Amino acid sequence: MGTLLPFLIFAALVLGMGISMLVGNRILALRKPSTEKLIPYECGIDPSGDTKIPFRVKFYLIALIFLIFDVEIVFLYPWAVVFEELSWFGFVEIFIFVVLLLVAFVYALLEGGLKWE
Repeated sequence: MGTLLPFLIFAALVLGMGISMLVGNRILALRKPSTEKLIPYECGIDPSGDTKIPFRVKFYLIALIFLIFDVEIVFLYPWAVVFEELSWFGFVEIFIFVVLLLVAFVYALLEGGLKWE
């Protein structure tokens, strides 16, 4: 219980701070809704037309591919920092990791996931 006590105190403080911010916002915020404030806003252009149009899955695929390679960089940087300490074991592990990502990239290319039309 002695090692858990600081964590519980920190968790209680974080929870208390979050709740106090929400309650403070509810009490102190000015509420003057108008039609101008309640309309959707995007890039300074007034919305017009139907907003429920079909959205291509290709945009999601490109976003997922971006995230995959973004995460790759997050793992490659620390590996590069400690490269000499890991020796051959680290090299083989990162080689397998990069090969798997390369296979995913080739699959995305073959499926046309990166073709922008």
